[in-house]
Amino acid sequence: MYGLASVEYGEVRCRTALSKSRLPDLDYALNPYVGCEHGCLYCYARATLRDEAKALRWGRFVLVKKGLVERLAREVLRKPKGVVGLSTVTDPYQPIEARLRLTRRCLEILVRKGFPVSIQTKSKLVLRDLDLIKAGKVDVGMTITTMDDSLASMVEPRSSRPSERAEALRRLAEEGVETWVFLGPIIPRLNDSEESIRRVVEVAYETGSELIVDKLNLRKWVLESLAPLLDRLYPGLKWELPDMLRPGSSYLRELYRRVERICRSYGIEYVRFRFISGPEH
Repeated sequence: MYGLASVEYGEVRCRTALSKSRLPDLDYALNPYVGCEHGCLYCYARATLRDEAKALRWGRFVLVKKGLVERLAREVLRKPKGVVGLSTVTDPYQPIEARLRLTRRCLEILVRKGFPVSIQTKSKLVLRDLDLIKAGKVDVGMTITTMDDSLASMVEPRSSRPSERAEALRRLAEEGVETWVFLGPIIPRLNDSEESIRRVVEVAYETGSELIVDKLNLRKWVLESLAPLLDRLYPGLKWELPDMLRPGSSYLRELYRRVERICRSYGIEYVRFRFISGPEH
């Protein structure tokens, strides 16, 4: 065990570094860690664990993939070049990465071998690897669900503050890096207001970033994770969510009209993310 207060760390043997991805525009997924200490209440990645006990402890454990760098070094020699998503079911720049530098070592290999990389994170730590990002075919997406630090501290307790994420995005854009903002998930009552959405769209506009929008995905154990917070803030809402978020619901139609109206006022387009189920190990 590596050990930090309130988070348990361990190791798991890496079987595959580059897994086939089911996500749009990605050929491979590379996840240096199992679990994520950011502990986002809404994260659907817990469903990929297929273990209820671990899923409900999401955010309180991280397993480091032992042998990942060595396996990746072998796989890039035999696998066709393709876009690598870094990462799809964990954050590649969660706090332990500052010490272990596992993501950085993988990024070094991918850049050296000419693999395009698409990074998605909620951490300002991504700026540490700006030298590698600029040296390769690398784009960076920053997930920003809200610009409200107080709300973010409740739903994304160990992530960088929204203001820090926005500043990191600005720095990346200034350095000529292709950037994008992932506004998701949009959760009814929590971050779906006109003002909440507008503040995130404004960040995308100011940084020249592509905007990708997604609703809350109620995969297994997500509602159980959100329930205590929802019960405290909006009693009864958890029972309404499945109907509100079903495809074609009046809520979703109105939500996307709101997003479209706000984006139009800034003269930018957005991409509506279509969630594709399936583990991304």
